[in-house]
Amino acid sequence: MQRRDFSRSLLAAGTTALAATGGLTLTPALAQRVAPKEGTDFIRLSRPAPVESPASQVEVVEFFAYSCVHCFNFEPAFDEWMKKKPANVNVRRMPVAFSPAFVPMQRLYFTLEAMKLVDRLHSKVFQAMHVDRQQLTTQPVITAWIDKQGGVDMARFNEFYNGPAVALAAKATQLQEAYKVEGTPSLGVAGRYYVNGQGSRTLVVADALIVEAARKA
Repeated sequence: MQRRDFSRSLLAAGTTALAATGGLTLTPALAQRVAPKEGTDFIRLSRPAPVESPASQVEVVEFFAYSCVHCFNFEPAFDEWMKKKPANVNVRRMPVAFSPAFVPMQRLYFTLEAMKLVDRLHSKVFQAMHVDRQQLTTQPVITAWIDKQGGVDMARFNEFYNGPAVALAAKATQLQEAYKVEGTPSLGVAGRYYVNGQGSRTLVVADALIVEAARKA
C-alpha cells in the first residue's frame, strides 16, 4: 500500500483478500544467494534511523497497516521467516500512520503487544478486516470487537489503549518518517536500509542486508 492509496485502503478494508496467503512462501529459487541492488531492491538511508536493539543484534522493523491487504497477504510469509531468522536478529513490528485515520489501528497493535496478545489476536485482526469485512478503524468498533474475543481484560485494554498506546503510536510514526516509509508492507534493516514491499523477495533482500549489517557492526 502506497501513501497515496491510504484512503482507498481504508475504504477497502474488510474486502476479500486479492491473493492467497500461500503465494508468498519462499521458494528454493528465491532463497538463492542474490546480491540486492541499491536503488532497486533497497534504499540506503542518508541519515540512520534510530534503533532500540543491542549492538549485538541486527534490528529488523516490519512496517504494516491492518487495513492493507498486501500486509495481510505478506504476514504468513513474514511469520514463517521469523521462526527461522538468525539468533542475532531482533524483529519489531511497527504499525504505520499515513494519516490520522490510521492512529486507532496503531494503538490497537501496541495494546495487543503490551498485553501479550499479539500471538493470539494479531492475525485475527487481519482476518476480521479482510475476510470478515469488519471495519476495525475506529475506537468504538475496535473495543467492541476485542470484547467479543473473550478472555481479554477490557479495563486494562482500555487503560492502555487510551494511555501509553497514544505515545507509542506517535513514536512509531516518527520511526516511519525516519525510514521514509512510502508503502506497506516494507522492512527497515539495522537503521540503515529500507526495503519496500516486493512479496517474498522482500525477505530475500532482507536476509542479504542482515548479513551485510552484521559484517559492518
